[in-house]
Parts: sequence; C-alpha cells; structure tokens
Amino acid sequence: MIYADRAFAIFLQTIEGLMMKEDGSLQDLVSSRRALIVHAHSEADSFVTAMRDTVRNELVRAGYEILESDLYALGFNPVLSPSDFPDRKNPEHLVYALEQRHGYETETLPDDIMLEIRKVLDADLIVFTFPVFWFSVPAILKGWIDRVFISGPFYGGRRIYGHGGLRGKRALAVFSLGGREHMFGPGSLHGELESGMLRHFFQGSLGYVGFDVVEPFIAFHAPYLDQEGRSKILSELREHIEDLGNLAVLPMPDLGAFDANFTPLPKP
Repeated sequence: MIYADRAFAIFLQTIEGLMMKEDGSLQDLVSSRRALIVHAHSEADSFVTAMRDTVRNELVRAGYEILESDLYALGFNPVLSPSDFPDRKNPEHLVYALEQRHGYETETLPDDIMLEIRKVLDADLIVFTFPVFWFSVPAILKGWIDRVFISGPFYGGRRIYGHGGLRGKRALAVFSLGGREHMFGPGSLHGELESGMLRHFFQGSLGYVGFDVVEPFIAFHAPYLDQEGRSKILSELREHIEDLGNLAVLPMPDLGAFDANFTPLPKP
C-alpha cells in the first residue's frame, strides 16, 4: 500500500508540473532545473552568507528554481539519535543504516528528515555554503549529512560512487577559510584540500552517494580581507557560477576497477 501511495504521489507531482504555455500548449516543468542551497552559517551579515546570496542570484539568473535549507535559521537538529526511528524494525539492536532504510520505506522518519530528503531528491544541483572549521565542515552540516544521506534512496550495497542513488546530480561546495592559498596543495603546509583535508566531505559523503562533485569555490583568508578583497572574491564567485557547466568534476573511484567484493582487479 505504501508503494502504491508513493507512486500515486509521483503521478500527482507530474501532473502538477504540467502548465499551459502562452500559446495554449502544455509545457513540462518537471524537467526544469532545480538547485538546493544548503547553508551552514549562523550570521546573516557573514561573508559566507554574502556568498550564499551571490550563488542564489546567479542561479536564478541562469534559470534555476531555488530550494533552500538554511540550517541555523531552521534550527536543524544535527544529532542522529534513536529518536529518529519511532517504528524500529529491530527494537533489540539499533543499526542506524538499516533503521534509516526501514524508516524511509515505511514513511516513519521524522518530518524534518523527510523534508530535507525530498529537497535533495527534487534538486538537480546541490550547493553547500559554509566556513571550514578544524579541517572539516561545521557540525550542523555534518549532522545534516548524517541524518539526511540515508541508506536506501542515497546508497546501499554496490550502489555507491558512479552507481550511487544520486548519480546524475551535481554538487558544488562554496566555502571560506582563514588560510592563504599557498598553504594548500602539494608540498604545502596543510596539504591538498579536495583530496586531503576535505576528502571525507568530497569523496566520503558527496561522491559516495553518486554526485558529480564539481570544482569547488574557495574564499581563502576571508576573515582578514578588506572590503575590496571581499568584493573581488564575490566577483570571482559570479564567474564560477556562470561557468558551472564547464567546471571540472573531481575524480572518484571507478567501480569497474573492482570485483563484486570491491577487491581491486588486476591491472591489464
């Protein structure tokens, strides 16, 4: 019955996506581009929020419909806990991934989680705006990933990386940090950013569930820049968004190089 209801809901969404053009013919708006902006900064006057606003404006200019999750404004609870599973499949022993899958299939996950899942599934592009804290994303964003990137629709078994549940969608990170650009990269003080410091985010979270993770936009030394320096970064961000379709995609593991148990295949 649950699957029948879900199929009917999808049918209704499809019908709602059909609207009349000015000439009286029908147009399918389901295929229009949607972007979800996940924002993780508490302050409305922060530079990260200014970057968020710039991203939103440029995406609207490019024809995107915008969905938003301002995590601090929402008061989003980042703590994954047993209370997320009011109808446990196994009351005796909690395995988070299995209960997430069960909760999604039975539609018993809390409303705040289901709302965020629907936003992700409805979007073609996800943009994350945040400051880097301690070589990582803010705790509220990490908690959003923990509770929203669930087993089942997002990943499971061999459904990871290029076979992940979110394959075909793109993800872009726009973030600030205090370090200067020369502090990052091969042989630098802090090492690589995408494949080092933030690999857990780019590969372990975004790439793992199937996103095409495009080249991020990084605002170096942001807390210490004057107004001219910040304006220059926002101008560069506009260009980055304008060039979104041409940005490089970060490399991810190729499942074709591994057997059914993920053991590496012999190289030819």
